[in-house]
Amino acid sequence: MQLTQIETYLDSDDSQQRLKAIAQLRHHAPEVAVPLLKRRIRDHEFLVRSFVAMGLGNKRTSEAFEALLDLIDSDSDPNVRAEAANSLSKFGESAVPHLLALFEQDGHWLVRRSILAVLAEIQQAEVIFKICDCGIQDQDFTVREAAIEALGLLAGTSKQAEALQLLCQEAADEQGSIRARAARGLSQFDDPQASDALTQLQDDSDYRVVGAVLERLL
Repeated sequence: MQLTQIETYLDSDDSQQRLKAIAQLRHHAPEVAVPLLKRRIRDHEFLVRSFVAMGLGNKRTSEAFEALLDLIDSDSDPNVRAEAANSLSKFGESAVPHLLALFEQDGHWLVRRSILAVLAEIQQAEVIFKICDCGIQDQDFTVREAAIEALGLLAGTSKQAEALQLLCQEAADEQGSIRARAARGLSQFDDPQASDALTQLQDDSDYRVVGAVLERLL
């Protein structure tokens, strides 16, 4: 699609044409694509704004970075903020404090799950621990489960002891799915405390927990 047609589509009343235009911008250089993506950053359709966030993540410039910060700070739709968080993670270390702040301030489960999904890209044990520690206190069950399992990323780091303590606590939870997630997290640790906890969980009454323990043997 020619650039002139992309610009025409971006200004169309048809949201499908605007989406097509945004998708086509992936073929253009950042100095061309980013200003055009920003033209739709306040689009009335959340899906269009989500595509904008996705596109900005693929054009890693300082202008794209600032636009994504704008989205996570001001957009009213959690789908957009979640996509913006995912795109921010592609910027590496410079994005980490913003992702931590977003996780602590934005309680929507979709935003938090999006950040938890990219934790493996964050090479800062302190930040990962803070996010997980906050996540396991979330009222949303899926956020709590993901945060518990993500504690396994801290094996062999400066936060190993604290992560193990949290995992052992969650391994005694009354909910079988929580214990299963704790088992998956514990399986990442080469530590006697983790081994003892996993030995106990292997005799758990919930088949999901036993299965999670046995996964490490596969």
